[in-house]
Amino acid sequence: MRIVIKIGTSTLAHKTGRLNISRVEKLCKVISDLKNKGDEIILVSSGAIGMGVGKLMLPKKPDDIPTKQAAASVGQCELMYTYDKLFAEYNHTVAQILITGEDIEHKDRCNNFKNTVCRLLELNAIPIINENDTIATNEIVIGDNDTLGAIVATTINADLLIILSDIDGLFTADPHKDDNAVLLHTVKEITKEIEDMTGGTDSNLGTGGMITKINAAKIATKAGVDMIIANGSNPDILYEIMEGKDVGTRFIAGKI
Repeated sequence: MRIVIKIGTSTLAHKTGRLNISRVEKLCKVISDLKNKGDEIILVSSGAIGMGVGKLMLPKKPDDIPTKQAAASVGQCELMYTYDKLFAEYNHTVAQILITGEDIEHKDRCNNFKNTVCRLLELNAIPIINENDTIATNEIVIGDNDTLGAIVATTINADLLIILSDIDGLFTADPHKDDNAVLLHTVKEITKEIEDMTGGTDSNLGTGGMITKINAAKIATKAGVDMIIANGSNPDILYEIMEGKDVGTRFIAGKI
């Protein structure tokens, strides 16, 4: 299978912005194992700004664009160094791709992006994709990697998009506020009722939330790609997903 895995900042880092070492080590181990089985894996990784915040010892995620860009440039170095080091332990090579919205919207640049990713997969590398936050001012303000994950998955004709976050999936209500909230394991159609279940983000480091995940599901399912939202706190959940177990929330392709 060709799988795009989007990894949120909350999965990669502690609330301080510092790397969650044990979790990232296990995540890379599980992904390496899936690759060893023969699956093609593409990562869409958040975390550059969050890790930059931690490494620069800033008290919180900055509000101004220049500091966000500075944090992204520092954090991206640490992020790729970490991935390169950990995947190399399992004899896998990583490749960094930083893109902006313009790269997707421009036909020739989008085609070049697709060709590069496909060639990297042929060479048995793991493409790791992120928005180029250091230069893409608009993307830092309105962009999110849930949407980027969906765009990547549809562009390269993936079989599945997995979004790992700090939530178990889509609930009928906010489980932090409503004890009667129920996890939806399958969504066959994204109706207004489904959209009304979304809320904001609880993370002070990330940019997403359930709203961006629903929007990503619309993009993916419309293009024929199933999407799963799952909790990335235990990377072993990737095994459960690949075994077809009923974890997280799966959005079924074909209807929006």
